[in-house]
Amino acid sequence: MTTIYPATPIVTFCRSVPPTIEIPGSAVVTGPQRALPRVQLLEHVKNATVLVTWVSERVDRELLDAAGPGLRGVCNFAVGTDNIDLATCKERGIVVTNTPNAVTEGTADLAWALVLAVARRLNVADRFARGDEYAKIGPLGPDEFLGLDITGKTLVIVGAGRIGYAVAARSLGWRCRVLYVARSRHMDFEMAPIAGERVSLEEGMARGDIVSVHTPLTKETRGLINASNLKLMKRDAMLINTARGPIVDESALVDVLERKAIWGAGLDVFEQEPIVHPRLRQLDNCVLSPHIGSASNWSRGMMTRMVCENARAIIAGEAAPNRLW
Repeated sequence: MTTIYPATPIVTFCRSVPPTIEIPGSAVVTGPQRALPRVQLLEHVKNATVLVTWVSERVDRELLDAAGPGLRGVCNFAVGTDNIDLATCKERGIVVTNTPNAVTEGTADLAWALVLAVARRLNVADRFARGDEYAKIGPLGPDEFLGLDITGKTLVIVGAGRIGYAVAARSLGWRCRVLYVARSRHMDFEMAPIAGERVSLEEGMARGDIVSVHTPLTKETRGLINASNLKLMKRDAMLINTARGPIVDESALVDVLERKAIWGAGLDVFEQEPIVHPRLRQLDNCVLSPHIGSASNWSRGMMTRMVCENARAIIAGEAAPNRLW
């Protein structure tokens, strides 16, 4: 069967993106700010030449079929691609791209924002300052709202990629010792200025004061952080996750947080996102954010420019800059 492409290629965005979309020679179909119901999404993508998808859009056979035989590319507005059936895309000759590097700085910044918020119990302090009790009791005493110090602590990076490195680099300001967990040795982590040490996950969980998760979500990493290794953590240690929710067994984490077996956790991602474990929402020793790791003006603007260039290249029959296969 011969595939007939539309006279003007159509680039369909599943969500609205900032700040400006520019793809010469194409018709752009923009998406809404919020996720479309699945039935509406299947209708929205019809006749697309290129799809621009967000992490919450499941790109499977059903969605690819709905787009139609003229679909040439899927440009994911993210670095992770666990929402995409890569095997089926490859089977059909559909190019898949992502947005590496653009998310690095923003996500690393947020990881450290969570570290500091958890360490100093900022969520509890903020709620207290906004309430009536502060004015009633007057200035706090020297033994109230005590938090953890960060300087000189041991930071464990689980997943030695770009974001993990950026988080490690930021730790230099606190003179942290860096350990990293990875399938292979990474000399950039071991050379100056990081001067890190590669360890097993179990050793890192036991030695770390801050354990920060940055590995992609795969079959091997799903549930990587679980009850058996959470119990190895120190009572004054914290877990930070800005990668993907299912990497952490949330029920096991809730258990250690409720028992105060560790100091706390900072989570930007969730196992059943956007549903947050109901018991997590009740805990003061857990700081939560709604998957906003890359949500800075610069990062999201760069991601838009990257997907636009990837889409333009696919339409032109050129090699897309961020092609995954």
